[in-house]
Amino acid sequence: MVVGLRQFTERSSSSNGGGELVLDTDNGEELVHVQPSVSIALGNRAPESPGTLYITTKQVVWLSDVDRAKGYAVDFLSLSLHAVSRDPEAYHSPCIYTQIETKDDDDESESEGSDSECNEVLDLSKVTEMRLIPSDASYLDTLFQIFCECAELNPEPIERREEEHNWVFSADQLEEEAGEDDGSGWHFPRNLANSIGYSNGDHDLARTVLELQINDERFEDAEEMEQVSDSSNPHQ
Repeated sequence: MVVGLRQFTERSSSSNGGGELVLDTDNGEELVHVQPSVSIALGNRAPESPGTLYITTKQVVWLSDVDRAKGYAVDFLSLSLHAVSRDPEAYHSPCIYTQIETKDDDDESESEGSDSECNEVLDLSKVTEMRLIPSDASYLDTLFQIFCECAELNPEPIERREEEHNWVFSADQLEEEAGEDDGSGWHFPRNLANSIGYSNGDHDLARTVLELQINDERFEDAEEMEQVSDSSNPHQ
């Protein structure tokens, strides 16, 4: 698997059910959805002329309708987050906003990536954000749902999760903890899904929610102890 965004120029000579996209059928790739009239914006660059968006069981592919030599693709395993963006202050057009993992994820590489996105020659290996802008914004919810379903078909490899997030509880572990009564009175939320989008393999948001939940429980415990103390020591 190629990490990050990449060029994609493989097109079939004729449209027969699968459109112009060439699928990797040997590895079980299947076409899930085709959305015409979609513009793409990479990083801080202006949107490209409209093209066709192909969503498969393995990847997201955008092919230009104007330039047959232009196209981009990213595997679902490289998409750390996707969300629907309708806030005009965040972006001028409603879109599907995605964050892309790159080979180097430290602050230095991200800074270099931001600079490269503004350069005339685009370095795809450093692009960390991609926006997909359909001409008809009413399709956003449908596209988001399809992204979620395909992301679930491509879970982060177990080995990678253990190496990068060995401090994070899995959803199953949280449910097991919630089912066991250890007398602490803490109850972990069963659903740590991001309310503004879907995170594939990026647990920072889930960790934040969990920390907030724990802090709330601590405050509640402190208030209860204070109330008990007040009742056991009446004013004289």
